[in-house]
Amino acid sequence: MKKKSTKDSSDRSPVQVIARAISILRALEDQRDGLSLGEIASRVDLARSTVQRIVAALAAEKVLIAASPTGRVRLGPTILRLASSAPTDFGTLAKSFLQALSKELGETVDLAAVKRDHLVFIDQVVGSHRLRAVSGVGETFPLYCTANGKALLAQLDDAAVEKLIGRKYEKRTPNTITNLSDLLKELKAIRKAGVAFDREEHTAGICAVGVALRDPFGNPIAISVPVPAPRFYGRENFIAERLLATLRSLTAATS
Repeated sequence: MKKKSTKDSSDRSPVQVIARAISILRALEDQRDGLSLGEIASRVDLARSTVQRIVAALAAEKVLIAASPTGRVRLGPTILRLASSAPTDFGTLAKSFLQALSKELGETVDLAAVKRDHLVFIDQVVGSHRLRAVSGVGETFPLYCTANGKALLAQLDDAAVEKLIGRKYEKRTPNTITNLSDLLKELKAIRKAGVAFDREEHTAGICAVGVALRDPFGNPIAISVPVPAPRFYGRENFIAERLLATLRSLTAATS
């Protein structure tokens, strides 16, 4: 006789029941024709009787519905209704994290996405200092000389970087990197550190720290903190530390 998993007869706390219900829902993901109770039990490593009890409770709320007359079940309309009410725009999901970081640092925090070989600002929380760096939502900036742009480039391999932005770049300030070789050296360091810096490379008098991530749909996104140069030097490592902490928190909350 096949031995039942010890997980079927142990703790039945509400938290464990919820965890089991979620595992059943995940097992049914992308199963348009549904699954039988036995198939579900096998996939989630639970006794059939346990699966039957949880499935019945979920079916009562229309979270699951019958997929066939033979007892197969699939995800129901309640799932769609719940999903449609959840925010899917990454800017909305990230807003509270950007606001918290801006409040902690007193600086502007930007959210940007890639648009071909440039980045475009999609949201911004303005800092509290009278002297502050502000860019309009919708503005575009180069990738090679901005902190958020370099953070995004660092997610690509060297060949993809060259294909995207070429080998020679416009010199915007005395600090701008203008060739691929020097840029690739910096991107190597950015990949190791997880954070990028703009030390007056795009605009004289303005510096920034940037990190990159992917939204829940896999799109590349960058967060940056632009800072007037007088407040940046000597404080850049602290800004980077807090930005990385925000990145970790946001990634955990949206993954």
